[in-house]
Amino acid sequence: MIRGVFRMRVWAPVGVLTSLTYCLHQRRVALAEPQEAHSRHPVDRNLLELKMVQVVFRHGARSPLQPLPQEQSQQVEWNPQLLEVPPQTQFDYTVTNLAGGPKPCSPFDSRYHETPLKGGVFAGQLTKVGMQQMFALGERLRKNYVEDIPFLSPTFNPLEVFVRSTNIYRNLESTRCLLAGLFQRQKEGPIIIHTDEASSEVLYPNYQNCWSLRQRTRSRRQAASLQPGISEDLKKVKERMGIGSSDEVDFLMLLDNVAAEQVHSLPSCPALKRYAQMIEQRAVDTALYMLQREDRESIQLAVGPFLHVLENNLLRAVDPATPPSKIRKLYLYAAHDVTLMPLLMALGIFDHKWPPFAVDLTMELYQHQESKEWFVRLSYHGEEQVPKGCPEGLCPLDKFLNAMSAYALSPEKYHRLCSQAQAIELGGTE
Repeated sequence: MIRGVFRMRVWAPVGVLTSLTYCLHQRRVALAEPQEAHSRHPVDRNLLELKMVQVVFRHGARSPLQPLPQEQSQQVEWNPQLLEVPPQTQFDYTVTNLAGGPKPCSPFDSRYHETPLKGGVFAGQLTKVGMQQMFALGERLRKNYVEDIPFLSPTFNPLEVFVRSTNIYRNLESTRCLLAGLFQRQKEGPIIIHTDEASSEVLYPNYQNCWSLRQRTRSRRQAASLQPGISEDLKKVKERMGIGSSDEVDFLMLLDNVAAEQVHSLPSCPALKRYAQMIEQRAVDTALYMLQREDRESIQLAVGPFLHVLENNLLRAVDPATPPSKIRKLYLYAAHDVTLMPLLMALGIFDHKWPPFAVDLTMELYQHQESKEWFVRLSYHGEEQVPKGCPEGLCPLDKFLNAMSAYALSPEKYHRLCSQAQAIELGGTE
């Protein structure tokens, strides 16, 4: 009961945007014809004014989430020196819940601390390498939006920047490092990182909160390892590594370890190193089998509520009735690889590679200074992308929103879909 009340309170501010979404949809339809006519002519990018930027990024390099079941002598040593904090990344911040109250507890961090790795480092900890990666990403964003274009203030201004992260320490610390690079450790006000309870978080596929997603994913992950090709390759790698056939190891777990070891230049098991490329490809195959691109509802349940948040930020920005105090120039979202993969699939830009540490998906909103039309430009890992349903990289806003709407889920529809299968199953057992 308390959880239900809390969920309603968290979602309430988003829910009031339903009418705004409808009104702007009507406006979008009305603008569609002139935009179609305009799209036949190349858009002069020099006449575009940047209005808003949204950046979704994966945290920096970390230790593995769990060690492989190998002999202790074969395991890589994770020395605590790997966790040293580079001085240039230091930047004070405060964490609150979405309503500005106290930071919620993190069940994930508690779990990671119960998993020590050989050498003394805990599972899932952001490392010095990861901090440097995030600082470098911040510096790239500074070049784009402070130096090349005078869009953001050179120092952090809370009136310009909204920051949200999953409530996991490596993500909070990654955000700190990014902000330190972006603003060179200069600020005009307090840095607040907003986060949510694990039970209602939308910045990752929420298996705890969504019964339907949990059921689909659990069965598909088990079935993925039995698929032709994946099954044979998994058996071969486990044998070469001396991992027992009964040990529950799949390509997702193998990739997690090999990626972490390689980025830190640690001496991986020879077999793990030898098959690194194949392990990544089979991990992608496993994830695609679990999500199943043709099953639109699985992708909706994974990232639909987050797409709804990103969509509403765009809608608020183009609505002339929105008070300036309700819009930020920059929205930062610290997420995970399991967030980015379905996001990229929903947008039609997935490159069939596992999202690397510190990768960013950036969404820029522009307005044409003469025609007053709106456009979106999407980039991934710093490279411009052509989203599904868009004629080119610079996409008319109505086309971009139409593509997003196939996967975006309002809070109400999300909760209905999440509990739908459970209600049917419970109904059938009575």
